[in-house]
Amino acid sequence: MRMLKIVIIIISAIFLSNCTDSTEVVVVYTSVDQVFSEPILKDFEQETGIKVKAVYDAEETKSTGVLNRLIAEKDNPQCDVFWSGDPVRTIILQNKGITAAYHSPIADGISEVYRDKDYHWIGFSARARVLLYNKKLIDESEVPQGIFDLTNDKYRGRFGIANPLFGTTTFHMAALFTVLGDEKAKQLLDSLQLNGLVIATSNGDIKRRVLSGEIACGLTDTDDAFEALKESDNVDLVFLDQKGIGSLIIPNTVNMINGSRNVDNAKVLIDYLLSKQTEAKLAKSCAQMPLHKGVKLPEGVFSLDHIVPMKVDYRKTAKKLEEIQDYLKRWSEN
Repeated sequence: MRMLKIVIIIISAIFLSNCTDSTEVVVVYTSVDQVFSEPILKDFEQETGIKVKAVYDAEETKSTGVLNRLIAEKDNPQCDVFWSGDPVRTIILQNKGITAAYHSPIADGISEVYRDKDYHWIGFSARARVLLYNKKLIDESEVPQGIFDLTNDKYRGRFGIANPLFGTTTFHMAALFTVLGDEKAKQLLDSLQLNGLVIATSNGDIKRRVLSGEIACGLTDTDDAFEALKESDNVDLVFLDQKGIGSLIIPNTVNMINGSRNVDNAKVLIDYLLSKQTEAKLAKSCAQMPLHKGVKLPEGVFSLDHIVPMKVDYRKTAKKLEEIQDYLKRWSEN
């Protein structure tokens, strides 16, 4: 009898432990650099008591690794929340029926430009595409002011972009196709290639090459550019096309996964990521620009109020991204 009671106690303890684990866990996949996303998720754990199980993307396959994993897991979802570094991949998932709507009350303070009308995704903390340049190699008077300037002969072989098949560079390419139209965008890319465009492995690689002087300038994101500015006084950045098509703004997005096993905890995490508190932390750690009004910015971090944005439809851009994948592959391999 005593042994039976012990067995019952042990079974009950195991059952309660499993129940606790299942209700106090949230699984998040993210394409945001681990060095920036992990501290936010650790703070969330400490403040809420909810354990986070996170899957991070690798730098070289940014945004495609977890994206493909979420697609593969569609019929048996293992993830609760997807924290993306851009909206396009989230929209691809939405189009495949992988996202679930959640109208977070925190989203009401964010412009409708940066959220899905049915709340399948919501944007926060944005980056922008910029040109990082080496001041020792380019005189300030000759710094390119628009992306078409890079087709000028004086920049031949001296500029670069990250691999266009991955990360925000793919997003940038799709946005250019959306805004310029297919024909003009292809002409631009061909002209850049003919002018000796260097293709690096990642945005971080662009930063490294500009810092070392291997190339004079390169397209990257504000977070990588901000890190470069902290590392050296010999580099600076410029927001391109401020008198033309504008600079591409890239908000983070967060969404719930359809079939999430931890819905309540997923909502708590989404609310936390969308908060002004999180935006302030990301502004400090990686110079991301808050989408909420009234978030205090650290010195040197740019405000969206002072940038001319590219007028891009994120949904159309997501569709275009899928359409041009084969073309970008052929173009980058030439």
